[in-house]
Amino acid sequence: MLFVEKIGGTSMSQFQEVLNNIILPEGPEKVRYNRIFVISAYNNVTNWLLEDKKTREPGIYGKFAAQESFESALDDLLGKLMEINRAFKDIGLDLEVANQFITDRIGQIKSILNSMDEVITSGYVDKKGILLAAREALASVGEAHSAFNSVNILQNLGVHATLVDLSGFHDTLYLTIDERIHKMLNPIDFSKTLTIATGYTKGTEGIMREFDRGYSEVTFSKIAAEVKANEAILHKEFHLSSADPRIVGVDNIVPVGQTNYDVADQLADIGMEAIHPKASKPLEKLGIDLRIKNTFEPEHPGTLISKNYKGIESKVEIIAGTDQVVVIEIHDSSMVGEVGYDKIMMAVFEKYQISYIMKTTNANSISMLIWEKSVKSEMIHELEAYYQLITVKKVAVICIIGSNIAKPGVLAKAAHILASNKINIECVSQSLRQVNMQFVINRDCFKKAIIVLNKALCLEP
Repeated sequence: MLFVEKIGGTSMSQFQEVLNNIILPEGPEKVRYNRIFVISAYNNVTNWLLEDKKTREPGIYGKFAAQESFESALDDLLGKLMEINRAFKDIGLDLEVANQFITDRIGQIKSILNSMDEVITSGYVDKKGILLAAREALASVGEAHSAFNSVNILQNLGVHATLVDLSGFHDTLYLTIDERIHKMLNPIDFSKTLTIATGYTKGTEGIMREFDRGYSEVTFSKIAAEVKANEAILHKEFHLSSADPRIVGVDNIVPVGQTNYDVADQLADIGMEAIHPKASKPLEKLGIDLRIKNTFEPEHPGTLISKNYKGIESKVEIIAGTDQVVVIEIHDSSMVGEVGYDKIMMAVFEKYQISYIMKTTNANSISMLIWEKSVKSEMIHELEAYYQLITVKKVAVICIIGSNIAKPGVLAKAAHILASNKINIECVSQSLRQVNMQFVINRDCFKKAIIVLNKALCLEP
């Protein structure tokens, strides 16, 4: 049996717990091999390197792109990374060796960015490609740092561990992501060593360009596909649960237990990723099951996501949603009975690279739910040139999701719960497959809706 396991950044920052609960649950004397660990950067490190994932506050990449002083920012970062190192000294990290590694890597990044900066300021090239390359190089630092430290700690504990640095920092070979993974993993006998791989992989297509901040999960799934893992495991700080514990409270959730990849895609579509949607596809196609576990509850089996699973009994598995969306509605009295009336709307969406989350229609109106951050004034002006009336409204969407919710009364019960709590439904959508019921509501009611629906549909019998 061969397992590929990914450890998230929040968990990595509590590496003693990771050792005790995941990597060495029975101690270094009884280490279990045939496991490949894909390591994320420590919590917040990628935010410092690129930009804050939530607030979008710029990091070192933002300074480089704006041609501000990035060298001093890298020096500050080095200090923070050394501070992280100090926190792991007592659990086995060789501080001198670890500090030298990250000092050398930061120095190399400085040299690369300075060379890129000179090319940009020469004015002879389009800087877009160089900025993308700079983003790739910076992103690689975080995972290289955490993976190196992890191997160093394991080796100092007497465990045979192998570092697979997929960042390709000293490798000038022109390889795709898949080719690099194959090249680096092929010589390893997994039965004799714990393999620790960086979550960042250097490739000709650019993993950041293709997948942005979901790149570590893509590396994870590609490794699982490459070695034909028996199971892929994601270790996170929470269970995959009936609702977001930050909204409903940790005492008011139920671990999902088992579901399918279709449900995982529904979550990803609203930004509540069990796994990055492009990371799940290789696993789904190869029939590799994905298990999501809570790092801090190692005895709990977690949630198993399988290709063909369907709940034996009809039930709601997850209440999820987001309040970072808007509805764009076109209304035109000449729409009724006309073929292809939304063709122009879809062409405009394609032009601005917008993927909609939900679409509802009636005789004279089409409502599309999209991410608020995608809305651009020039896009709205284009639509106004073609249609009688364009309405843009900030809203929230609530999703009732399950592998088997095709049962009379679920939709009615959900609508009744919202109505009895004075939450009006602005739009509603459910496809024939019936794995996701979507309710668009007033943004101010978002958290209340999650709480009452989770209580009534997931917690109460």
